[in-house]
Amino acid sequence: MKLIVRLFFRTLRLVLTPFMLLSEKLSTPKSVTRTPEEQAVVDQASKALALYQFSACPFCIKVRKEIARLGLNIETRNAQHDPEHRAALEAGGGRIKVPCLKIRQDDGNERWLYESSEINAWLQERFEPS
Repeated sequence: MKLIVRLFFRTLRLVLTPFMLLSEKLSTPKSVTRTPEEQAVVDQASKALALYQFSACPFCIKVRKEIARLGLNIETRNAQHDPEHRAALEAGGGRIKVPCLKIRQDDGNERWLYESSEINAWLQERFEPS
């Protein structure tokens, strides 16, 4: 019975994934406009961030849409298909859960922020234009 349930959900995921990714492409908002100088500052700050994610995870899609809306150049790391990123997520964040935003702070420490709503709120607080 467990095998049947597992196969059902695996098949469901395979069928729904292309639709979810297409929906993300079609519904991603336009980026906010900034002056080139402001964008350069934002790009520099974005270098300290990395998003650990799965491509078809609805919560990861939510965060990627917010990243696109804010015009951020944040590195995305696929923790589903890349064993190195998966291991780094588990070692640094303590668990394999996505989305997870890795924040490299000025003092060299790292902060691992989970939960899509918390990640989006943190991004908006720091990068939302006035």
